[in-house]
Amino acid sequence: MNTELIIIREYCTRSQIDFDFIEQLENEGLIELTIVDNEQYIDIAQLSRLEQYVRWYYDLSINVEGIDVIRNLLDKIDDMQQEIQQLKQMLRLIE
Repeated sequence: MNTELIIIREYCTRSQIDFDFIEQLENEGLIELTIVDNEQYIDIAQLSRLEQYVRWYYDLSINVEGIDVIRNLLDKIDDMQQEIQQLKQMLRLIE
């Protein structure tokens, strides 16, 4: 398994993001940090989601709890869209 990790401290510095915000996201279960040699990292696969949360928080002033609610709603929408696609496929088979 080949994972690319980004050092959170450097990401925060370069992006001018408060580290407390990253900790709040982790505490809410919205992102998962990895600790290697006492340094916190985030997997690059989570980067787009993290950047989305940063935009919501800093640009739209949505707090972490609001981000959690939005993420859950978007996940439910995705699940429902997948279910709709499956039902459409089933209907095509019946016709």
